[in-house]
Amino acid sequence: MPGAGMPAEKSMNFGPSARRMMGRLRPHRLPLVVIVGLALVSVGFSVYGPKILGHATDLIFSGVIGRQLPAGTTAEQAVAAARASGNDNFADMLARMDLVPGVGIDFTALGRVLLLALGLYLAASLLMWWQGWLLNGVVQRTVLRLRAEVEEKLNRLPLPYFDKQPRGELLSRVTNDIDNISQTLQQTLSQLLTALLTLVGVLAMMFWLSPLLALVALVAVPLSVVVTGAIAKRSQQKFIAQWKHTGELNGQIEEAFTGHELVKVFGRQREVEATFTAKNEELFQASFGAQFISGIIMPAMMFVGNLSYVAIAVVGGLRVASGSMSLGDVQAFIQYNRMFTQPLTQVAAMANLLQSGVASAERVFAVLDADEQSPDPAAPARVTDPHGRVEFERVSFRYEPDKPLIDDLSLVAEPGHTVAIVGPTGAGKTTLVNLIMRFYELDAGRITLDGVDVTTLSRDDLRGRIGMVLQDTWLFGGTIRDNIAYGRPTASDEEIVAAAKATFVDRFVRSLPDGYDTVIDEEGSNVSAGEKQLITIARAFLAEPSLLILDEATSSVDTRTEVLLQRAMAALRSDRTSFVIAHRLSTIRDADLILMMENGSIVEQGTHERLLAARGAYHRLYQSQFSQPDPVLPPDPTPQTAASVQG
Repeated sequence: MPGAGMPAEKSMNFGPSARRMMGRLRPHRLPLVVIVGLALVSVGFSVYGPKILGHATDLIFSGVIGRQLPAGTTAEQAVAAARASGNDNFADMLARMDLVPGVGIDFTALGRVLLLALGLYLAASLLMWWQGWLLNGVVQRTVLRLRAEVEEKLNRLPLPYFDKQPRGELLSRVTNDIDNISQTLQQTLSQLLTALLTLVGVLAMMFWLSPLLALVALVAVPLSVVVTGAIAKRSQQKFIAQWKHTGELNGQIEEAFTGHELVKVFGRQREVEATFTAKNEELFQASFGAQFISGIIMPAMMFVGNLSYVAIAVVGGLRVASGSMSLGDVQAFIQYNRMFTQPLTQVAAMANLLQSGVASAERVFAVLDADEQSPDPAAPARVTDPHGRVEFERVSFRYEPDKPLIDDLSLVAEPGHTVAIVGPTGAGKTTLVNLIMRFYELDAGRITLDGVDVTTLSRDDLRGRIGMVLQDTWLFGGTIRDNIAYGRPTASDEEIVAAAKATFVDRFVRSLPDGYDTVIDEEGSNVSAGEKQLITIARAFLAEPSLLILDEATSSVDTRTEVLLQRAMAALRSDRTSFVIAHRLSTIRDADLILMMENGSIVEQGTHERLLAARGAYHRLYQSQFSQPDPVLPPDPTPQTAASVQG
């Protein structure tokens, strides 16, 4: 049965999560009503089918018995003759049957009955197909809407959320878990509805035919529940671990594939393979346990069903012999018993699938329920006179409440100036520019752009005025032209080429066979690291931002190209403020203002010459890069002799 052998995770809060998952079907009320109606009629036809086939069995059995009786007598005479001979059971059976002594099977009546049964089953199948078609549309539209909501939610989540979520785990939630929800809704809604309707219909027919046999059949229900419950309890922990290990394995694979070059360079293939093997083994153990236990449920249910079948066959045979039931009714009842146990088995199988789907739904709902970034103002302010003046007014920020990073920071970046930010790793340099773009919200103070508080601007407006180039370049799968135009999609080809020439992209693009139409693969492996960085700089220049942020943007280009880029930036940053984060102090000597940061605070600020003359923190950092005395090596405690060296 579908879902019977499927590994699943047990949900942590099944009831509310299941209701919430089913509640997403609410916009499709009318199609769902039609689906329920079609299922009701289809199940009704299917349930009545065995009764008609039982009547066909009675016609055949009556014809066989009637042919053996003397012709010319009546049915009452045949019954009386059987009683006179002392065969009361046979007489009772004859009294129950509709037969004509000496006449065989009525094939005309039998044909009509079989055609009726065929018509009912055909109609039931067509209605079930129609129901499945409608249900598939409802489920897929629901999942389509869920995917769209998750995508929109990801765009509204703040950057700290992604800092705390492994990418592979998040990808697993928005791909594997949503696929699992789709499969669960597709299978459980149809089969669970059909199974429940079949249970009700079959149970009604069974009590109509024989209350005694119905009670015999119902004995299997509590027995099945006990057996299923006892087996399912043993699998709970493995069910919980199933999707957890899936997400962890996805995260490990994504990390290994993203950094496969580093893995190979440092010769860590075996460690990566060992980690993968360990995670894969954990997933295997959880999946195997869940599948094995789910597989036990089916044989156990079949065993209980077979016990019920034997009991019904024995009791039904005795009732036929006593004339209490016709053979056709017993045959129909046996079919009903099979139809009764099959939905029970389906429901048991659907329980695991439903648990798995609800568990996946909980993981997706956790993304949908995550705290979003603060909304933009209802009436956002506008920068009426853009020049790129940035001012920090007593700004405080920390990633963790108990770990201070930036405290009471104030600075002013005037329009057209280049502000260089230097300092040791972890000093807060990148954090400073992230705060300007509102990737993180301030704990205290405020930041203004051209006199307007950035929190009063819409994020789109604020970030549309900023161009940023990171040390870690990112190119999209597409042509070089498309990657440059990403900065301003409405730019003309002439503007794209002009930006490329200004950033010295044009000189290497012209050497490529397809020029600007050269397709860059997903990892940008067909262009060098320096060329990728040049393309990202061209993309930022094309955007024509008021504020330019360069976070180690020239770290992957050669010295000559770096000098040319600095000249190009000097020409292009007229009336623009530039923030440059740099480790190589030679690249920021001409900056209008240099900020020396340590532990989230600006300890020194000024021009290159003034900071060197102050002989403070900046001077020490500069000396560490450009004054490299020969290290004093300690004496070798074990001098080597010529013989030892030769050996």
